[in-house]
Amino acid sequence: MPTWIIYALFSAISASFVAIFGKIGISSLDTTVATTVRAIIMAVFLMLTTVILGKTQHLSSISSRALFFIVLSGIAGAVSWLFYFFALSKGPASGVAALDRLSVVFVFTFSLLLLGEKFEFRSLFGVVLITVGAILMSVR
Repeated sequence: MPTWIIYALFSAISASFVAIFGKIGISSLDTTVATTVRAIIMAVFLMLTTVILGKTQHLSSISSRALFFIVLSGIAGAVSWLFYFFALSKGPASGVAALDRLSVVFVFTFSLLLLGEKFEFRSLFGVVLITVGAILMSVR
């Protein structure tokens, strides 16, 4: 099994706890404040990870183009988290998480349009299944 699949599965497991712990954590807290605290914790954790793994020397090799897109990615992630926590405060964790996974549908579409990735009907079928699954899990 390719290592990227293992890492992706660990990512999915970790992401599932974002919904569970987040839903519990925001029960009596403003979602914007909760998102901000989460981002600070993540930043500190990731800075420590970078230092512990001895990766700080790589910081100077970031090109301005790479930095620009990393900044855009960070902003998109922050906006996503704001909406995610707000949705969690209003709806069921399973429904919010299911609809959030529609990001796969958008990544599929944008990767075709912006990254020039190859279209495959098998991937389209997967996108349709994800969409149907997200709808079924979120409709009450």
